[in-house]
Amino acid sequence: MTFSPIPSDFYGYENLLADREKAVLTELRHYLETEVRPIVNDYWARGEFPREIIPRLAEFGLFGLPWEETRPFENSAVFRGWIALELARVDASVATFVGVQNGLVMGAIGVGGNPAQRAEWLPRLASGELIGAFGLTEPLSGSDSAQGLRTVATRDGDDWILNGSKRWIGNATFSDITIIWAKSAEDGQVKGFIVPTDTPGYSATKIENKQSLRIVQNADITLENVRVPEANRLQQVHSFRETAAVLRLTRAEVAWAAVGNSIGAYEAALKYAGERIQFGKEIASHQLVQDLLVKSIGNITASIGMVVRVSQMLDEGIQRDEHASLAKAYTTSRMRETVAWARESMGGNGIVLDYDVARFFADAEAMYSYEGTREMNTLIVGRAITGKAAFV
Repeated sequence: MTFSPIPSDFYGYENLLADREKAVLTELRHYLETEVRPIVNDYWARGEFPREIIPRLAEFGLFGLPWEETRPFENSAVFRGWIALELARVDASVATFVGVQNGLVMGAIGVGGNPAQRAEWLPRLASGELIGAFGLTEPLSGSDSAQGLRTVATRDGDDWILNGSKRWIGNATFSDITIIWAKSAEDGQVKGFIVPTDTPGYSATKIENKQSLRIVQNADITLENVRVPEANRLQQVHSFRETAAVLRLTRAEVAWAAVGNSIGAYEAALKYAGERIQFGKEIASHQLVQDLLVKSIGNITASIGMVVRVSQMLDEGIQRDEHASLAKAYTTSRMRETVAWARESMGGNGIVLDYDVARFFADAEAMYSYEGTREMNTLIVGRAITGKAAFV
């Protein structure tokens, strides 16, 4: 297949990719357009996940891109960002699934595991043999996870006993393992544990009636005297500092996915504008519709420029928390505007799932909040630029 940047990449940032990266992106784009896009609205309406796509996503190497043990070829953080964008351009829930598997779960093991743990778990996750979930958020602890974790890990000989609960855990209804973050009863520090989901005392219940990211299978998790061997404790995790390192790796890719969600809505609106006839002509020729579309492509282009640079900074080893936080806060805010303009340009049809924009519009609300709310990311950036912490 011949590589060609998508028209929504108005300034041609995709041309920064290496040839091998372009080839994989082209093949993935074809697969998503022909095999995934035709089914996502049906799965979204039913609130179910298309598990049949997992083997093919694994074949593309999407679950192992950053890690030495599973890296299918040399690739950049910018390329990994484009993968997140391309997935979200078709469906944000599919992008979220890959982000959890590749970024949060494998990231937790990649950052927090010792060599033996990395060798044992990363290849099985990369192949899709195992599906993972990332258990950090709790019913009473979201933005204050650094200090507010209530799940407790108590040492018992060569084991740990976990008690507590988690909420909004993506993939958790069908995951084989879940990374559970808990505070040690001994030293009060956060520790991470690889917990097989068939462990006695572990249960996951699907969260029903969601109106955003409906394809993502979020669950409430209950941990009642869950016994985990010391061998399953992430050996390189000593405090929340390592948890934050995992989140730093994934936050920029969430920003990329937000841009993809914006593009998905914009492209649906642009297509509709070329087909919808009002007052005897296509609405694409109406000035007010063009104004909405131009504002949208402006948001998208500015956001791509930001996420490209923040990923380059990761490759260069100079990205800090505030850099990823600014990208997440900015792109999700612009996404909210863009999906609203796309819906507006389509009138009543903008709320009908058949035209796609309603799905992008609804999914934007969850993306705006997860991986750090705009307010929390703003405080991280605010602390960096003023030198003053304004956290409560």
